Amino acid sequence: MAHLIFWILFLHLKMDMGHAVASNFLMTGPKAYLTYAKSVQVGTHNGIEECKHQFAWDRWNCPDSETHPKALRRTRETSFVHAISAAGVMYTLSRNCSLGDLENCGCDVSNNGKTGRGWLWGGCSDNLDFGEKISKQYVDAQETGQDSRAAVNLHNNAAVKATTKRICRCHGMSESCSLQTCWTQLSDFREIGNYLKIKYTQAQKLDTDKRRVRAGNSADSRGAIVDAFGGVAQTELIYLEDSPDYCRRNASVGLHGTEGRECLQHGAGLTQWERRSCRRLCHECGLRVEERRAEVVSSCNCKFHWCCRVNCEDCSQVIVKHVCAKREAGDGYVVWRRYRGPK
Repeated sequence: MAHLIFWILFLHLKMDMGHAVASNFLMTGPKAYLTYAKSVQVGTHNGIEECKHQFAWDRWNCPDSETHPKALRRTRETSFVHAISAAGVMYTLSRNCSLGDLENCGCDVSNNGKTGRGWLWGGCSDNLDFGEKISKQYVDAQETGQDSRAAVNLHNNAAVKATTKRICRCHGMSESCSLQTCWTQLSDFREIGNYLKIKYTQAQKLDTDKRRVRAGNSADSRGAIVDAFGGVAQTELIYLEDSPDYCRRNASVGLHGTEGRECLQHGAGLTQWERRSCRRLCHECGLRVEERRAEVVSSCNCKFHWCCRVNCEDCSQVIVKHVCAKREAGDGYVVWRRYRGPK
């Protein structure tokens, strides 16, 4: 049944963006997410793109083979993919609802009129309840099985209770701010990605009863997992299996290894992950850093001559990249390539 639901959803998401949603009326029940296919599609895509950004300079860099819904591994990386995808769907649905892009859905005004110390709830709060409700119906519907992987994914769906913030506007004579009107607003999705990356580094591996888990796709197996994470907070990521060696290529499980990956040696304004990229991707994986220079030839200094001709000069520029390569005699060897860039 889970596979059937997934393929129904997959067919909806593959539809043209302009025709993905026939109607956007608010539904409840297991089929509610099908009426919001466009928002679900955009949210899932945003989640995976954020995953690629967060892991751009890690040994595991969120490859497409690892983001497929049928990926069976139960590592902390899989938990991150599931959590960021669920967050992307919830974020997009909540924002689209508040912006009025979905019919019969708008701002969350449930708190309007309530007061705090010197402030009053008002304005247009992002509709988080709606986004969470519909996204859970979409994401959780894919996890109707009784195995341990489904139990872990259902827990990780709730890992983002997110990074919402209270926005306030002052009122009073000469902006004295004697009273403020406040509402809740979603943070930038990048902040949610940063939050989940921290949770990824702190993810907890479950200590389960292996005898019960061996039962496979059974209620007893899932029960062992639920018992194991009963004391784990909903905001924490959990996983079941240790990660494989992402340094090495393993085609049988879709791992590409780090050989050939680009890293950054130096430059202004680099993040700590970018500064450490050559060490993590190359040196710690038993590879060396190879400098590759490419001469790019492109059109430049173009001039328009009446009428009707454009004359351009050929300009060349040397592009330097550093990539991870196998250790061999003559470390420090510089590879030169020359190709013509776009006109």
